[in-house]
Amino acid sequence: MATVTLKGNPVKLKGKLPHPGDKAPDATLVTGDLSEKHLSDFRGKAIVLNIFPSIDTGVCALQTKTFAQRLKGRDDVVAVFASMDLPFALGRFCASEGLDNAVTGSDFRYHQLAERYGVGIADGPLAGLCARATLVIDADQTVQYVQLVEEITEEPDYDAALAALDAL
Repeated sequence: MATVTLKGNPVKLKGKLPHPGDKAPDATLVTGDLSEKHLSDFRGKAIVLNIFPSIDTGVCALQTKTFAQRLKGRDDVVAVFASMDLPFALGRFCASEGLDNAVTGSDFRYHQLAERYGVGIADGPLAGLCARATLVIDADQTVQYVQLVEEITEEPDYDAALAALDAL
């Protein structure tokens, strides 16, 4: 069980975080029209999996906008933005920000992403949400890069994630 911090206070996570070289666990996410998407549906393209606690917080919103902007025009990549937020909130945010180059997915229905990717927050004030993490998964569904952000209130290392993507 991994631990991160929230404003310096330890927070335990559920599940097991994959490592580079592992096969990416499949997970079912709910999209804005309430249909389901599986991460395995994107086999054949690289994935930047952007996981965060809630789109309604400043850091999560900034993280999502930054990845969307930096991945714009990359037809070889699927940006998947995922959290426990309801699909409507994710869709509303992306529509209001003009972010049309990403797949939004809510883990609210099955909690597979939280469990299979080791980002489910087990205790503290954000219990039940996802911790902040970024993964780069190659076209064969192998994890190439993982960052579990140690302090939930901080942004991920965009440059490191994009360098891992460019190295594919």
